[in-house]
Amino acid sequence: MAVRLAGAAVAMTVAGAAPVAAQRGGGVAQPPGVRLGLQYRPGQKVAVVVLPVGGSAGDSITAMLTRDLDFSDRFSVIAARLGGPATAPPAYAVMAKVGADVAVHAVTLPTGGVRVTLHDVGRQAVIAARDVPLPAPALAPAWRMAVHGVADAVEEWITGERGIAQTRIAFTRDGRVWTVDSDGENLVPVTPAGMSPQWLPGGRALVYSVLDGARNPILLKDLATGGVRTLAAGVGVEHTTPAVSPDGRLLVYARGTADGTDLVALPLGGGEGRRITVGRGRASTQPAFSPDGARLAFMSDRSGHPEVYISDVDGANVELLTAAAFGDRDYRASPDWSPDGRLVAIQSRNGGTFHIMTINLRDQTVRQVTDVGRNDDPSWAPDSRHLVFTSTRSGTRQLWIADVETGRTRQLPCGKECRLAAWSPRLAP
Repeated sequence: MAVRLAGAAVAMTVAGAAPVAAQRGGGVAQPPGVRLGLQYRPGQKVAVVVLPVGGSAGDSITAMLTRDLDFSDRFSVIAARLGGPATAPPAYAVMAKVGADVAVHAVTLPTGGVRVTLHDVGRQAVIAARDVPLPAPALAPAWRMAVHGVADAVEEWITGERGIAQTRIAFTRDGRVWTVDSDGENLVPVTPAGMSPQWLPGGRALVYSVLDGARNPILLKDLATGGVRTLAAGVGVEHTTPAVSPDGRLLVYARGTADGTDLVALPLGGGEGRRITVGRGRASTQPAFSPDGARLAFMSDRSGHPEVYISDVDGANVELLTAAAFGDRDYRASPDWSPDGRLVAIQSRNGGTFHIMTINLRDQTVRQVTDVGRNDDPSWAPDSRHLVFTSTRSGTRQLWIADVETGRTRQLPCGKECRLAAWSPRLAP
């Protein structure tokens, strides 16, 4: 069945069930197997309108869904305030008049959840629907995260790819680790001290380093229980820049001594750490895993200045990634591998300051993402489209998010000076 939307061509297939609008009975169920694939036309996006949600927390739900869909950068979100249910034919005419291709209609349920329905305005038909529980109390962190999940489901219905609203970002501020929701809400201190946080798969825990001048440990904190355990520590040694493999089984970190800094691989299930680089007085640090866990990108100054290299996870088959002529060619660092495996984001000195660049691993093409202020430490979102990074463009070091496809940027509120951000995986299916 083909669905034609202004600004996009959408193909929809439904496996195992009839469309919601054709189902009988009083309940509303999501048809399994709904997949929408978009072929975007240059400069055009699907126009979405979010209809007002009733109930005591309805305004908050409306605002969150609208903001999340806008932050996805895949849609043109229409700000029109259209009242009434979205199922009546006159309402479709009104939505078409304001230019909507699709409409999101959420209704609060007596159980405390919402019934969310996606409408194809042009065809005057329901595309998909789902009942979503929202944990009490309203506006609490868990409630907000569930509403973000509604927005992500809507994005998946339209594009075939789940959104990234239901994620968090960890970062360093005031010498400790904090987390914040992807929309800048729910700012929470996580550790009394720490830096360079990285997420474990599923977002269940964080690893981070603590430079206390004594044992300088790398710690793991379980975010559900609050439990903390030491992964690496030692007097006179610095343990920094931890990274966790996509399967959660391996930790790689930088171990610094008077003889240099090398990468060490440590099984998280138990076992001895093993050095995987031999710097001979040079520094290898800032590891980042490939999505399949088989390779590492890392920074090394083995050539006399920082460059980004790629190797097998055991340190073999080292290749220079940043061989191309771009920037000032004397400092490229802080790699992060996109979840789809196509790109590595880095920071590069350009014109005396630092900017975020991406390198396409297929053809080695380089693209500059930022052009204002100093910009450091990129981290990919799960959609391989958005990056969070530190920038001084506002006068102090703050967190910013960029859409690498359109170049659109927005600030992520984090309070005082913030840096060393890490984007979580999607936190719910």
